[in-house]
Formats: sequence, C-alpha cells, structure tokens
Amino acid sequence: MKFSKLNIVVFIGFIAIAGVLIMQLLMLNQAYTFEKKEIGEKIHFALQDVVNKIYRDNNSDLPAASPIKKVSEDYYVVNVDDAFEAPILEYYLNLEFQKVKLDMDYEYAIYDCASDEMVYGEYITDNGTSVKNEKKCENCFTKKEGLVYYFAVRFPDLKYSYISSLQQYWIYTGVLFLVLVIYVYSVFLMLKQKKYSELQKDFINNMTHEFKTPLSSILIASNYAVKQPEIEANPKLNKYLDIIIEQSNKLNQHVEKVLNVAKSDGMHRGIHKKEFNIMDSLQLVKDNALLKYNHATINLNSARGDYNIYADEFHFYNIAFNIVENAVKYGPNGSTQVNINLVETPKKLEIRFTDNGPGIPKSHLDYVFDRFYRVPRENKEEVEGFGLGLFYVKKICDLHKWKISIINNPDKGITVTIAIPKKSIL
Repeated sequence: MKFSKLNIVVFIGFIAIAGVLIMQLLMLNQAYTFEKKEIGEKIHFALQDVVNKIYRDNNSDLPAASPIKKVSEDYYVVNVDDAFEAPILEYYLNLEFQKVKLDMDYEYAIYDCASDEMVYGEYITDNGTSVKNEKKCENCFTKKEGLVYYFAVRFPDLKYSYISSLQQYWIYTGVLFLVLVIYVYSVFLMLKQKKYSELQKDFINNMTHEFKTPLSSILIASNYAVKQPEIEANPKLNKYLDIIIEQSNKLNQHVEKVLNVAKSDGMHRGIHKKEFNIMDSLQLVKDNALLKYNHATINLNSARGDYNIYADEFHFYNIAFNIVENAVKYGPNGSTQVNINLVETPKKLEIRFTDNGPGIPKSHLDYVFDRFYRVPRENKEEVEGFGLGLFYVKKICDLHKWKISIINNPDKGITVTIAIPKKSIL
C-alpha cells in the first residue's frame, strides 16, 4: 500500500490522540482503583475503632483476629463477639465515619439471638441523620452462620460515590474521546472531499482533452474551407465560416485555460524554473495582446531593463497575459489603457498592472481569485469565461511564493500587483 504525506500525517495524528486517550483511560482506572482502596481503608479503620470502643466499654480484651469481614464491595460484617446495644452502635458508627470523612449514606442491621434474624437498624444519610423512607433494604442483610454477637453495615451508594469522586477524570476522558471522534469524522470528510475533488479534476482533464481533437479538426477544416474560391465568392458562406472559426478559437482558448488550471493543481513538481529576462517576457505579452486587441493601448515602464528572475517563464507569460487580457476585455471600448510598471523596493520587485476600466465592487474584491468566481457586470454580458483566469494567476504566484494583490484605483480602474522577493531576482 502506497502511503502519501496526507495519509502519514492523518495516521500519526490518530495514533497521537488515541495514545493520549489510552493514557487517560489508564489514569482513570488507576484513580478508580486508588479511590476504592482509600474508601475501603476508611471503612475498615472506622469499623475497627467502633469495635475497639465497644470492647473498651465492656472492659473486654480485643480478639487477636480481625473482627471485620468484607462480604462484598458495599457490604461488611463485624463480629463483636460481645454484647452491645443498638443506640450505642449507631452513635459510634456516626462518630467514626465522620472522623474519617466518609460522607455517604449507610444502613446497618444487628443479629438478634432471640429471633435468629437480622434486625434492621436505621438508614443513615451522609450528614449523620437517620431517616425512615423507601430507601430501606431490610432483605439485603443475611445471617452469618457461626456468629452470635455481630452486626452488618451496607453502603448502598458506594459505587456511585466512586464515579462522583472521579468526576474530573470522567470529564477529561469524555473531552478526549469527543476530540478523537471529531478528528476521525473530520478526516473522513476530508478524504471524501479529496476523492470527489480528484474525480472532478479527472473529469475536467478528460473532458477538455476530448474537446481538443474535434476542435482542432473543426479549425483545420474551417481554415481550409474559407480559402476555397467557391466560399470566397459567396459572402454569406464566408461570413458563416468566419463565425465558426472565431467561436472555435474562443472555445479553444477556454479549453486551454481549463487545462492550465487543472495542471496547476498538482504542479509542485511541474514548475520548471530557469533564468530569463522579465522585460523580454512582458514585451512579448504586450505585443501579442496588441495583435489580438488592436484598439487597446499598453505601456511598459521600468527604471531598468535587465531584470532577470529565476522562475517558470511559460507560466509567468501566461499569468501576465491573463491580467492584461482581463484589463482589455473589461475596459472601456476603444479607449482601454493598460500600464505595466516595474517598481523596485528594498525587499522585492513589484509588477503593477493598472487599467482604466470600471473597477471591481468592493464586496467582490476578496473573491476574485476563487475558482469559478466571476464578478457580475452590467454592460459586459458578451464577455464569456469560466472564472478561472485569476484563479490560475493566484495558483502560479503561490507556487512561486510570490504575493499578489488587487485594489481599486482612486479615480478609475484597478491595479493588480505581483510582488517578487529579491531572492528570486538575479
């Protein structure tokens, strides 16, 4: 199985969060065990002191063996082996439980020799008050064979006490588990989105490649047909073929733009940097733009003409041409003016593309570099496109680690600025 960087990062993140959660569960288990031990010791010591006081009152000697037997987690049997009275027992139980700060409800029962039954004593709340209510569990106390003078103590809320005393640990564990669930869900959504994105990209690539062959055939056939004497002699047919050629060329440009964007999505290893003169490339952009849009005026200004940069010359030409073409297409008909100024600062070289167009509404400036985003325009319905031009420009700038920004000019038009760090200038 091939592991990508994303898969490795996701796996490491999952292992890290799962590891922290496991450590938290181990700490919770350790804290739970410690809490059980601590409460058990408190109960044992308190009951032992109760027995000591009863023997002291009776002026008897303490037995050698421990009189306390733990029957279950919440049930204890204490063999006093000497006479005692119920009120005295209850008083000592309250006193010793308060000493060890055992703040929980309990109930007790005493073995009655006459009836040979366990006689229910009282249900004592955590504040030492006896109550008579439905919480009593007289059937919970069973006889212990072989003993005569003994009593039993039961703690009905002991298990809940463990949980409540570890409330902080439970909260931390719950939060960590929630983080793990959110992480797994987010990764699942991300991988799902990545899969859809790859499917979409593959579809666009295949679709645009499939368009190239029929478009090329249409253009070749149309260019051949328009030169035929029969077509040249027929104004209508000549006009129709011109329309076919013009629209085919426009569609071909859109297909090329889509292909360029699709390529730029995975272009970290597809950028081929080399040294070239930036002014020569911008001059070529100007010349080709004027051939296509002869009604525009394009000015290229620079303090010096020997700026050599280390970048991908092909994609630099494409993004510069994209910016200039947008300025001309959306500029005023017949009087479009584009100024390309190179301004050098101590840390960077800025290429500023300024036009005299209508500008961009402020509410749309933050979105012009988004994929498929097109600024609504009232008087430019005839200008077609997919909203990929500036997205492609931004993508190439990001791959070169250049900064690009766009602002409205104070008077009219916009300025697109590409900032190239000095380290890229040779």
